[in-house]
Amino acid sequence: METVSNPATAARVLAVRPVGTTAVLAELSGLHDVLALQALLLEQPLPGQVDVLAAAETVMVKADSPAAARRMAARLLEMDLTVQSHAEGKLVTIEAVYDGEDLAEVGRLTGLGAEGVVAAHTGQVWTVAFGGFAPGFGYMVGENQALEVPRRSSPRTAVPAGSVALAGNYSAVYPRKSPGGWQLIGRTAAHMWDLSREQPALAAPGDRVQFRAVRELIEVAAPRVAASDSEALAAREPDSQSGLRILSPGLQSLIQDLGRPGHAGLGVSSAGALDRSSLRRANRIVGNDPSAAVVESVAGGLRVQAVGDQVLAVAGAPSALTVVTPSDAPDLETEDVGDQLEQVREVPMATAFALLDGEILTIGAPQRGFRSYLAIRGGAAVDAVLGSRSTDTMSGIGPAPLAAGQMLGAGAATSSNVVGNPELQPDFPDTGVTVLDIVPGPRDDWFDAAALESLCGQDWAVTPRSNRVGMRLAGEPLTRSRDGELASEGTMAGALQIPPEGQPVLFLADHPITGGYPVIGVVVDHQLDLAAQIPIGGSIRFRWAPGYGLPANASPDVSQIQDSQTK
Repeated sequence: METVSNPATAARVLAVRPVGTTAVLAELSGLHDVLALQALLLEQPLPGQVDVLAAAETVMVKADSPAAARRMAARLLEMDLTVQSHAEGKLVTIEAVYDGEDLAEVGRLTGLGAEGVVAAHTGQVWTVAFGGFAPGFGYMVGENQALEVPRRSSPRTAVPAGSVALAGNYSAVYPRKSPGGWQLIGRTAAHMWDLSREQPALAAPGDRVQFRAVRELIEVAAPRVAASDSEALAAREPDSQSGLRILSPGLQSLIQDLGRPGHAGLGVSSAGALDRSSLRRANRIVGNDPSAAVVESVAGGLRVQAVGDQVLAVAGAPSALTVVTPSDAPDLETEDVGDQLEQVREVPMATAFALLDGEILTIGAPQRGFRSYLAIRGGAAVDAVLGSRSTDTMSGIGPAPLAAGQMLGAGAATSSNVVGNPELQPDFPDTGVTVLDIVPGPRDDWFDAAALESLCGQDWAVTPRSNRVGMRLAGEPLTRSRDGELASEGTMAGALQIPPEGQPVLFLADHPITGGYPVIGVVVDHQLDLAAQIPIGGSIRFRWAPGYGLPANASPDVSQIQDSQTK
């Protein structure tokens, strides 16, 4: 699908760009038209529409299939954006201490000096134009452009919660600790996101914000824990005493299902299992609903003990599965009593097996791949937040990471009275090179032919800085052909975002909802499961997906690379 332009310019979508295989990006003339299109899509959803995300000059629409996404372009170009004006939102006052790490730099960039920046920030009313990046993160537009500054050339891996920041023409407050590339000018103790409130966001789109400087240093408090927040979920023992006792969570073990789509407007990503096919396979084998909650574990090391008899299956990265059966009453007729203290057996991957009361299962280090999925018959019994039991590591929504000693109950999310047959698994990647197909854009036109050739002409190493938010890649940096800043716009899993430093970040399920760095391409949706299984230290070779065309700036050399990779 190529970019489609609209010859009409008045109150219409100007152009539609593909975003991978299952989303499109509508470009508009300004924020007024953005809000108008968002309102129309929420009132009259397009066929196959899953989610809508407004941004500075664009609206991204996610579809339930590639076919639905292809049909959306023409429908969007036909829409009349004439709507009534929106009502003015409430006024929110936020107290802030202006001592941010980038305050002096912002003063230099704007020519205002540090004191002038504080005066300009507190001397105007900001309006929350749209949400994004993370729950409670509102993009605020000021009454003037005196504080327009670029993002940092290299984003921070962790910005403290409560940080007051600037980027482009916007201001925002980071609701929780998260990566970010905005300029930090101060901090606040205001709780920007709290699920215990009727409206979780302190300042929602349409609301106005007045910042007030305070001299006293205020400790930035963690968000208040509500009944549905992750720490509370982890602390609550399940009602049923039947399930699994976590003896060791390994490197990281999380509760995941198929995610929570449909909440992008609140700044909430879909999250969910990174390898969706492995989750479905594990659930299918134990007779669960396809979307039942399972345990996603990284790099092996997970040890669990059955409380009551359980039926389990492990799918995903091939690993040794060892079951130990403790014996409280050794067989006295056997001369070697010590051998009777425990019995050890191995069970196969992708096969249902019983873990009897007291038995211990250990998942070994993967032979290939990176992530394993442990399904318990009935599903993991944890509370749903915004319709899903998934842990979102970016936003902190959902259950906390599993911890030693925690009891994980078995639920009732079964779809069959019987367990499924053993299943074959696909090949999983190792530390060699894995080829991933990508669709150009939506911002491949920010790069020249040399950069596009370099993207698909080299192997990119998966670095240890990778996580569920995104895979940070290392290679020969890519250089943009355009100067300036890209207005923040919607992103999705599979997007290859290129910060100014030129090292790509491949977004995964817990990615930020919006971003301001150009996306050069998007991994095709059906290969995201494969991408999730590439281990740290592995390598990726990108290839332009057959049938989706080449970037507009591609040179003949890019076509030759495409042909050689296909053979």
